[in-house]
Amino acid sequence: MSVTLISRDHLRAEAAIEPDPVPTMATKDTQIIAIYGKGGIGKSFTLANLSHMMAQQGKRVLLIGCDPKSDTTSLLFGGKACPTIIETSSKKKAAGDEVTISDVCFKRGGVYAMELGGPEVGRGCGGRGIIHGFELLEKLGFHDWDFDYVLLDFLGDVVCGGFGLPIARDMCQKVIVVGSNDLQSLYVANNVCSAVEYFRKLGGNVGVAGMVINKDDGTGEAAAFARSVGIPVLASIPADEDIRRKSANYQIIGTDESQWGPLFAALSDNVETSVPVRPAPLSQDELLALFSAEVTGAAFVLEPATQEDMRGTSYQQKPSLEVVYDTV
Repeated sequence: MSVTLISRDHLRAEAAIEPDPVPTMATKDTQIIAIYGKGGIGKSFTLANLSHMMAQQGKRVLLIGCDPKSDTTSLLFGGKACPTIIETSSKKKAAGDEVTISDVCFKRGGVYAMELGGPEVGRGCGGRGIIHGFELLEKLGFHDWDFDYVLLDFLGDVVCGGFGLPIARDMCQKVIVVGSNDLQSLYVANNVCSAVEYFRKLGGNVGVAGMVINKDDGTGEAAAFARSVGIPVLASIPADEDIRRKSANYQIIGTDESQWGPLFAALSDNVETSVPVRPAPLSQDELLALFSAEVTGAAFVLEPATQEDMRGTSYQQKPSLEVVYDTV
């Protein structure tokens, strides 16, 4: 039996080879904006109402759900599930047919919307599904489509290359984070800012355009976070019972007829004019400092464990014989 030894230099060189780049989909006339936030923080709610208001203002808007839960378009379509691109592609391929735009893209109130989809739980990688979904979009003719805005709804609390594509590959011009006055959502927002800063250091061009504060109860932590990292607050959506109830009933409130119309009209204007900036992400201690120590336990002091603790008995360290080999 022969054994082939591969040098470390060869392995390093092979590991350094970048995968084939995902096509950059941005055009000069289209603002492509990736929206990130913690799961359940209200990205889909914000985007459905924002996109609807943009369409009422005469803008051509494409909303793309990039979350494996495939719920970005639920509010827009009154709770009805939208066939996903990945699932539809699999079914069409099995039947020997091609996917058409009418199979996966649907419209309401001037908004065009679709869901990329993803694998079932435990049956695949969500990030790879995102990459596959974008490849299918290109085959459907994305480069020839004419929109003023393309809004990408991404899950923010997943550390995965697929979910970071818009930032890593300059597939968008702007990133918007959605957060609230709670530590976990701001932790996710801070991670997104860290990703933007990381890829800017590598020569990327994507910046953070600002933050939308959802379910704002007035305590001020999210606004303090935005100031600390150097990004503007584009809108503060109050923690209001009327908003909660209408959202739960799949009612769009981003309309001229709604009492909340002016809020989303202002958000639309701010999104249009916002300038992507390079954020200054916070350290864990700086993030905790935004909150009261009673809330976060920030005043806690770490107590190191000992060998006695681990063994549940007394412990005496014994000398060991260390063998040192000469390097060749």
